[in-house]
Amino acid sequence: MQDHITYWNVLKGNPDIVQTLRREFKCSEVIANVLATRGFTSKENTKDFFQPDLTCLHDPYLMKDMNCAVERILENIKSNVPILVFGDYDVDGTTGTALLYIALKKIGGIVHTYIPNREKEGYGLSKDGILHAKNTGANLLITCDCGINANEQIQFAAENGIDVIVTDHHMPDDDNLPDALAILNPKQRACNYPFKGLCGCGVAFKLAVALIKALGISLEEIYPLLELVTLGTIADMMPILDENRVIVSAGLRRMEFTKNLGLRHLLEQSGLGGKSPSVVQLVFGVAPKINAAGRLGDANRSVTLLTTEDDSVAMEHADVLFSENNLRKDIQNSVVEEALRMVNASVNLKKDRAIILPGHGWHPGVVGIVASKIKEEFHRPAIVISIDENGVGKGSARSIPGFDLYTALTKTSEYLEGYGGHPMAAGLTVLESKLDAFRQAFVTYASKILKEKDLIPTITLDGEMKLKDINTRFMNFLDKLAPYGPGNMRPKFAVRGVDVVGNPRIIGNGNHLRFRVRQRQTTFDAIGFNMSHYYEKLIKGFPVDLAFVVELNEWQGQSNLQLNIRDIKLTGREK
Repeated sequence: MQDHITYWNVLKGNPDIVQTLRREFKCSEVIANVLATRGFTSKENTKDFFQPDLTCLHDPYLMKDMNCAVERILENIKSNVPILVFGDYDVDGTTGTALLYIALKKIGGIVHTYIPNREKEGYGLSKDGILHAKNTGANLLITCDCGINANEQIQFAAENGIDVIVTDHHMPDDDNLPDALAILNPKQRACNYPFKGLCGCGVAFKLAVALIKALGISLEEIYPLLELVTLGTIADMMPILDENRVIVSAGLRRMEFTKNLGLRHLLEQSGLGGKSPSVVQLVFGVAPKINAAGRLGDANRSVTLLTTEDDSVAMEHADVLFSENNLRKDIQNSVVEEALRMVNASVNLKKDRAIILPGHGWHPGVVGIVASKIKEEFHRPAIVISIDENGVGKGSARSIPGFDLYTALTKTSEYLEGYGGHPMAAGLTVLESKLDAFRQAFVTYASKILKEKDLIPTITLDGEMKLKDINTRFMNFLDKLAPYGPGNMRPKFAVRGVDVVGNPRIIGNGNHLRFRVRQRQTTFDAIGFNMSHYYEKLIKGFPVDLAFVVELNEWQGQSNLQLNIRDIKLTGREK
């Protein structure tokens, strides 16, 4: 663990707005400050946020090309011609594929699905998938979570008599869009859809809603699909704002009583059966199992799991994904260890403001997770590349605030065979023969964009408080702010000058810290995950400042409030 200096950015709302909110909500200044810093100015304009309702979802026909897409799909359904749904192999792509399969079958479609093999076909729409569509008799292919840059492949589909409808949410090249029959992507320059933050499964859901509306069917028929959209949204780290907040709120509630057999088994495996899970529980408990199918083998199994109506098939597939996810963890840990050794041996951290790590024999299914670990450890954009026996490198990139990966890859694309993604996460293909040139160009570009201060992690805190401010009203407010996620993160706070009481303990194989803190008459338990390196600081006996979130800890049938620590500083001795 790097011993980083960390800046605390404590947010302070406009004082007049804070007092207005405090008066209207009859709440503490701490709560009012959180609301003010999240853009709320009065009780009236928090109504939609605190009461997300499915009636607030935007009209799908506001999305460019939606009419065209719906008409073409209904043409196939009426004439009983098969449709192939082609999805990406991650959670977003597989949930979107499963969603469209279920929705199209519900309205009478003959539907086949196809997820490419990560190692053999790579990312995105593939010629193998197009030929598979042709072999099934399909003359229409719908992409999920991919296709926006598949110009060559869509031309190949046209040559084989197959129309393509693209549903995607990745950044488009508006000056070079593929010649598809229809492109559903709210990020297109010419698309007036009011919310740009949908995941790929979310765009697929809007298509399903449009189809249902066109046929005059009640939307309640497809509301069970909100569970799949919720999974896709949270796994792809989309902002939990606007209609994503509506979708995720409804989806989390529905999961407690889900009728989706595969999802039910995944929830039960994670100890979440019969519960309304949180976003965090899904991100760490369920999403990795769905991802495991595509990382280590055939992601089509995830689609089967999420669409089957046979409980024994659902249980069998869930068990396989559970085992593969455990194997993925072992492979991932091995690659992380090797990557960390490589950074320490060959990267000049004083000079280089980006890290690019190539490795022969690294499993391409784990490079994205490893890139995230490297990015977190060294707080720099990180690209981890798996090079195969043919000298072809498949890489995943993760970024830090202030550095747009998609733009950076565009600037260095002359060295790449292909790339795509978002400002914070992207994928790429590079030949080993061009790797050194790419590395030099990318690191040089990063050095121009990133300043020294950008390489110092910053914790954004939602205000300062006293421990006595943590009470039932405060916890009820935190509950109402949920669901949490990007754009609406769980509030983090600072408390100054607390005493550490008793003896701090290192737990969890030496990785974590457990201790107790007191401020005047108020005491709380505290836990610091992966923070055992702060032990020496705690035992000095000096007062400390804490950055933390407040959470309900449930363990062996007991529950209590605790502080989940994000950073520790010695009071008055550290900035």
